[in-house]
Amino acid sequence: MTLRQDPLDHVSRETLEALKQYEHLLKKWNPKINLVAPASLSETWDRHIKDSAQIFWLANREAKVWLDFGSGAGFPGLVCATLAKYEKSKTRFALVESDSRKCAFLRTVNRELNLNVEIHNQRAEVLTGQDADIISARALAPLDKLLFFAQKHMKPTTQMLFPKGQNWASEKKAAEVNWRFSCVEHPSITLKEAVVLEIGDVVHA
Repeated sequence: MTLRQDPLDHVSRETLEALKQYEHLLKKWNPKINLVAPASLSETWDRHIKDSAQIFWLANREAKVWLDFGSGAGFPGLVCATLAKYEKSKTRFALVESDSRKCAFLRTVNRELNLNVEIHNQRAEVLTGQDADIISARALAPLDKLLFFAQKHMKPTTQMLFPKGQNWASEKKAAEVNWRFSCVEHPSITLKEAVVLEIGDVVHA
């Protein structure tokens, strides 16, 4: 799929209500544990929720396991898990976060919204292999390092979805020193000059 429109157009009222509940919880918790930068809190819906939601529409809808590295406040993992629930998807989400306070927040949202999510309070590089169908990460690390994290969790058909900012081309070039991969660059519909990199066929160079 190519992104062309608002990622929350045409979703159900129940989906929007669940995402609004998520937004409310984020704003309630943020002063205590700084889930997102305070300056971006007023822009949570567009800057974080919509930006994460666009990734869901690029993902393989038949995926069984979706692995999200460095989940933090739940972007994009919890947003995509919320969309998956109301799209009747059977995808199981595994969210990886090393900060125990952020994990407490993730568990709260997971419980309140009744999502199909497992939360792993550990670092991505030590996580047991997950045999993932989809791997995502947002604002965690350069592409080269993300592929290093992903290598023990992926299989030949794994789809990787990584939103990247204006320096995405240099990140891709740097990653190509150590890796061979296919790449589709989907222009972001929420951030100018940003993209969502759809990575596949990964082989260590």
